[in-house]
Amino acid sequence: MTTNWMEDPAVAHIDRAKLDFLQSLVFESRSLTKEQMLPFFMAAAKKSMDSHISFSSEEVSAITDTIRRYAAPEELERIDRLMSLRRK
Repeated sequence: MTTNWMEDPAVAHIDRAKLDFLQSLVFESRSLTKEQMLPFFMAAAKKSMDSHISFSSEEVSAITDTIRRYAAPEELERIDRLMSLRRK
């Protein structure tokens, strides 16, 4: 996935530090197996709390919708899995 999604006007109102944090998670999680995803996101959640990074529901929706527009088909499947983990 390209970083162009971070320049999209739909996410312009979101703090750049938050977008950079998400972009780093995307790159770090690329090679993880399904079994490794949950522990990875638990660690990411702790890292975000330690860094005082949190996202409102509106920000999550804007980011997800924007990333979907820039994602390749195989990345869309990964996004769907991540969002289902988020809901659990």
